[in-house]
Amino acid sequence: MGSARALRPADHVFPTYREHAVAIERGVEPAELLTVFRGHSAGGWKPSEHHMNVYSIVLGCQVPHAVGYAMGIDLDRRAAEAEGREAEPAAAVVYFGDGTSTQGEVHEGMVFAASYDAPVVFFVQNNQWAISVPFSTQSRVPLAERAAGYGFEGLRVDGNDVLAVLAASRYALEKARAGQGPVLVEAETYRLGAHTTADDPTKYRQREDESRWSALDPLLRLEAHLREAHGTGDDFFAEVAADAQVFADQARALVLAMDPPEFEDFFDRPYAERHSLVEEERAWYAAYQAGFADDTDDDTDDTDDDAGTGPDRGTQASGLTVAADPVAGVPDARTAGTEEDLA
Repeated sequence: MGSARALRPADHVFPTYREHAVAIERGVEPAELLTVFRGHSAGGWKPSEHHMNVYSIVLGCQVPHAVGYAMGIDLDRRAAEAEGREAEPAAAVVYFGDGTSTQGEVHEGMVFAASYDAPVVFFVQNNQWAISVPFSTQSRVPLAERAAGYGFEGLRVDGNDVLAVLAASRYALEKARAGQGPVLVEAETYRLGAHTTADDPTKYRQREDESRWSALDPLLRLEAHLREAHGTGDDFFAEVAADAQVFADQARALVLAMDPPEFEDFFDRPYAERHSLVEEERAWYAAYQAGFADDTDDDTDDTDDDAGTGPDRGTQASGLTVAADPVAGVPDARTAGTEEDLA
């Protein structure tokens, strides 16, 4: 969130699949965000409206995209100067984690960024673990030191200190916008939870490390700072907690109100023109779905009401159906709990 507060409207964000707070800060509505996780083919948002691309699931693929966009920013600036116009300063920022940092696309992107002085900030969230692989196995040096090998600046910052992240991000973005080349920001943090619901971190981590990092929780540290430096009282934090609960309840209700995605969309949208192999897959899946209908022909009425077992599951959906204003009454998460230093 500290990095998101440093962005300007003209900057463009290339996220992974975890930048929910950044998306909300950029004006993406929860309804737009949550359709991505429901699998709707028309889910997501318009990147041009929020200057933020939709989520990237393939690790690292967004890095060359961000660099290419940044190169475009620089070309637009040069064209404006040639015509006697002043271009609005802007930069691209691309988010990825320590595990993704060893992907080939990241190396390729950094080579191009350095070669063309592209106005891009590489924001690496180093949470120490790529599933069960420790960072020490992935890199012999801190990630920020890699930047020197490409010929640009690298910074290390306490990723659990939102004000430090804000300051580092402002510095990096201002440098990129000024045409002084790319910057790498390594934000050190820790993944306290499991990587997935199938992951058991007790098999490869020490409880002592988890306890030490738990004490550095960024929310607790910001609360302590607000209490000690600004005299913020209990009423404020109670209000923030209540607003957050309302926001979560509204988001949960929104997801539950969505119809399942229509399965035909998965086969209609991959290519502009229909492809024979995709048509084979469509026919196979249609037959697969029809098999469920055959299995339930003799079932009693009450079994048809079981959640997720109806005979038409996957074929009866009519697409995304939500209320006209699904987030009415949801507090503005972009301002809740923000102190003056984050303005």
